[in-house]
Amino acid sequence: DLAVSRPLRVELPRSMAEVVTNWNLPMSRWLHTYVFQTARRLGTFAAVLGTYAASALLHGLSFHLAAVLLSLGLITYAEHALRQRLAAIFDACVLSKRCPPRCAHRHKDTLWVRALNAALGALALFHLSYLGALFDMEAEDAVEEQGYGMAYTVRKWSELNWASHWVTLGCWVLARLLR
Repeated sequence: DLAVSRPLRVELPRSMAEVVTNWNLPMSRWLHTYVFQTARRLGTFAAVLGTYAASALLHGLSFHLAAVLLSLGLITYAEHALRQRLAAIFDACVLSKRCPPRCAHRHKDTLWVRALNAALGALALFHLSYLGALFDMEAEDAVEEQGYGMAYTVRKWSELNWASHWVTLGCWVLARLLR
């Protein structure tokens, strides 16, 4: 067991929630305990955004990282909302976090449940690729050390047609329509 991260759950995720909780285990636990749980009384959306805002502050005052982390918060929230609705409608183990072995869902490990989780996992990989595209591998160390500016971040997302943001909005709208 790795004490800092679980690389396979980051590289081959079931969901974006699995990525963020397994990327940095100690920080994830700390943020969950001291930020998310405290802010939860304000609602799940506020708790998620508050947690990612705290994470952005802990990473330093970088527009680029703050934009990525807050986008990650929106993605994670929309995915959570959609998976929660799908789990309720289909009575299936498709929540963002894996169900415990003896959960109450009627459909646990059938082929269509695996296929749906695989499709949603592929969507998580799409979001990871999109967010990762903002980190220029060819950039000089000095640029990376200071952080990319707002113009760079907006330009890169514009070049990608804001694809992940649109997909996130679509997932959130679908979750709302499924109510």
